[in-house]
Amino acid sequence: MVSYRRARVLADSAFGQATPDFARCSGISGLASRLTSLGDCPGRSLSFGVSRCYHFELSLLRLEYLMAPRANWKGFLRLSLVTCPVALFPATSDTEKVSFNQINRKTGHRIKYLKVDAETGDEVASEDIVKGYKVDTDTYIEVTRDELEDIALESTHTIEIDEFVPKADIDNRYLIRPYYLVPDGKVGHDAYAVIRETIRTMNKVAIGRVVLTNREHIVTLEPLGKGLMGTLLRYPYEVRGEQEYFDDIQDVKLTNDMLELARHIVEKKSGSFEPEQFEDHYEAALIDLINKKRSGVPVAAKAAPKSGGNVINLMDALKKSLATEKDATPAAKPKGKKPRKRAEGQREMLLPITGKRKEEQKKAEKPVRTPSRAKKAG
Repeated sequence: MVSYRRARVLADSAFGQATPDFARCSGISGLASRLTSLGDCPGRSLSFGVSRCYHFELSLLRLEYLMAPRANWKGFLRLSLVTCPVALFPATSDTEKVSFNQINRKTGHRIKYLKVDAETGDEVASEDIVKGYKVDTDTYIEVTRDELEDIALESTHTIEIDEFVPKADIDNRYLIRPYYLVPDGKVGHDAYAVIRETIRTMNKVAIGRVVLTNREHIVTLEPLGKGLMGTLLRYPYEVRGEQEYFDDIQDVKLTNDMLELARHIVEKKSGSFEPEQFEDHYEAALIDLINKKRSGVPVAAKAAPKSGGNVINLMDALKKSLATEKDATPAAKPKGKKPRKRAEGQREMLLPITGKRKEEQKKAEKPVRTPSRAKKAG
């Protein structure tokens, strides 16, 4: 899905200038609705030429195309003789995170990498590059593209459910990434619902196989609201055993007093799982840094944090921790009020584009990120 920043660039290209009034739109959907109504733009002249309007229409169509989520895989879901067409979409995304390009400090131009021979330093054309498996220093077994295609698994375009297992039996180390599995098209919704509710009533997860990019993957399926969530699993050879890491951990005898103090600390910190309250502090710091540099505000060097020192007495540390938690206990939250969820694209709204605004408006709109927050196939 296109990011809000990219969508705003399309809007800029349509109007031929920066569009600061779009910065207050609520994410992609808000921007799209604003783009569909030229009269909604405060202070924006509607006297566009024919070519400008045509450019705007093309940008809007391109925006709508980029906004549509794209399936990583399409095929069929089968449970015995029950089959339905489905599409697989990634359930997570990193596109909203701040990313950087490498540029030349002197010219400001993007850095471009060339593929060169490690020994001669000459650039190598793409058609002359093949894969090689390293067996020794400077010794490789060459594998051609045709040879790889010969052994590649042909996708059956079917996720066939092989078995059902209790979810608690699945070791978290085997989990790779989640996907959404939805009906593909208007047909097959009945069969999809039958499979979904069968898994739900058994209180288990389904285990199946799917071929993605020529590799076969194990996938679990479980109900999630009206749909199904699929999670790719690792093979046993991909998971490291814990023994080699834990064998050197000392066996320590703990007193009941220590455990009791630790339990009190845990009780003070206990709460419900509310991911919308999570805040990426590094991401917020990046946004603040970019906004300051964009506005020409000097960035002061941050002082190094003071070290807390080493723990000398574990019992004293537990007592101090408990006292600190008691002092820091927040007031009880009023019941019945849920935290306000962060709207999609809210982060980009904090990156204003310079435009014709009054100086007072610029000072009033401080680029501060809201604390509350609403994410490939291998």
